[in-house]
Amino acid sequence: MQRFPDPRGESAERLYSPAEIVRSGLCVGCGSCAAAQGSADMRWDRNGFLKPAGPRDWYEVPSEFVTRHCPMAPGAANEDRIAAARFPTAPASDASIGRFEAAYVGRVSSDGFWQRGSSGGLTSWVAAELLRTGAIDGVAHVVPVDPRAGGRFFEYRISRSPDVLNRGAKSRYYPVELSEILCEIRSTSGRYAVVGVPCFIKAIHLLRGADPLIRDRITHTLGLFCGHQKSAAMVESFAWQLRHELGEVRALDYRSKDGRRPANWYRAHLELEGGASAEQDWWHLADGDWGAGFFQNPACNWCDDVVAETADISFGDAWVEPYSSDGRGTNVVVVRTKELHDLIENARADGRLELQPVDAQFVVQTQAAGLRHRREGLAYRLSWRGRVIGPAKRVSSSADLPLRRKFVYRLRYSIARWSSPIFRLARWLHAPALYLVWARAILRFYRSVAWSRGSLGKLFDRIMPR
Repeated sequence: MQRFPDPRGESAERLYSPAEIVRSGLCVGCGSCAAAQGSADMRWDRNGFLKPAGPRDWYEVPSEFVTRHCPMAPGAANEDRIAAARFPTAPASDASIGRFEAAYVGRVSSDGFWQRGSSGGLTSWVAAELLRTGAIDGVAHVVPVDPRAGGRFFEYRISRSPDVLNRGAKSRYYPVELSEILCEIRSTSGRYAVVGVPCFIKAIHLLRGADPLIRDRITHTLGLFCGHQKSAAMVESFAWQLRHELGEVRALDYRSKDGRRPANWYRAHLELEGGASAEQDWWHLADGDWGAGFFQNPACNWCDDVVAETADISFGDAWVEPYSSDGRGTNVVVVRTKELHDLIENARADGRLELQPVDAQFVVQTQAAGLRHRREGLAYRLSWRGRVIGPAKRVSSSADLPLRRKFVYRLRYSIARWSSPIFRLARWLHAPALYLVWARAILRFYRSVAWSRGSLGKLFDRIMPR
């Protein structure tokens, strides 16, 4: 087993069990620990997140593997250390986006990639290009599945051709896990790429350090910029608000695409039993304000990686003008290996990619809100008392913020904390209105504090200046 240095520069003396990570709210649900333990699996918890489950002599017993290879465990190597080992010759580095070869903004210019994707189509294009050129034999990525078969709307699958790969286009704000895919990679020879959010990509690299077979077979990692993970309850809430039951929903698109509308006008689309459909803009949904934190995974409060700093290449949305208003969707891309830098540059020269080079500051601007929440906000959250396990982060605890900013972070934390139990109560009572009335009221209050909306917002501006 490879020993990664402790993020604090000293050996981690305490060992942790899967149960401790779960109970502390640090479990991201990646399934890496379950994949390493043959008798464990991933199961839904009461809030709609996937968590490890297994025999008590594994689940409750502290181990070095969990301590050093769970992406959120205090003893695991942090993103800086992983990136330094993975990309030692990267010519550029930035405190917010990590090491990199180059960064770009734009989209795929042909073959329907941007039309099929939520953004500019670059994630699917790079994965397809790696398959087409023979650099890999398969891509592990998230695809929609029939919920009647296993109770899930999305799960990881391995695609071995570009045509099959196209099923995985678009963003999926839904819990998924890697355990079955990792078992398949172990049992089937070949070279694989994995597409995932930052904590999942970090988990892959930590696992590569412990498992030589995984290290040899997972040769590429494609990261997705991430605001936070949502629970499965969000699907049911959207269904309630569109006057349907969850059992009627057969498929959903979180970001229905329309080139005539700004890219940041998210529209949820549900495909229903019998061929009917229903849709609504996120801004008209009670819990559709992403930044407010409804149904957020608790572990996301303690993450400091927005842009998948350990991935070979990572992709996000260019949330600055004029790109935010471009309904075709626009990617911002951070490339960290020379191999993928060459691949991008060759495609630019051939006219297959409409990409313009940008600097680190541009990338940071496109993700300003997320980075502020994960750096400034994280520093404030780390100063709170009462945490069961103190995660080792790259920012130091600090409460040196204006009172209004502290209030915003406290409010987001509370919304994330209480949305799940209030939703569960509403479901148990068969009273969706109980949750929806609360969600609309707390969202209105949040917007008054965070954005100075309405008369209450003006009052906050007077008594609690920014």
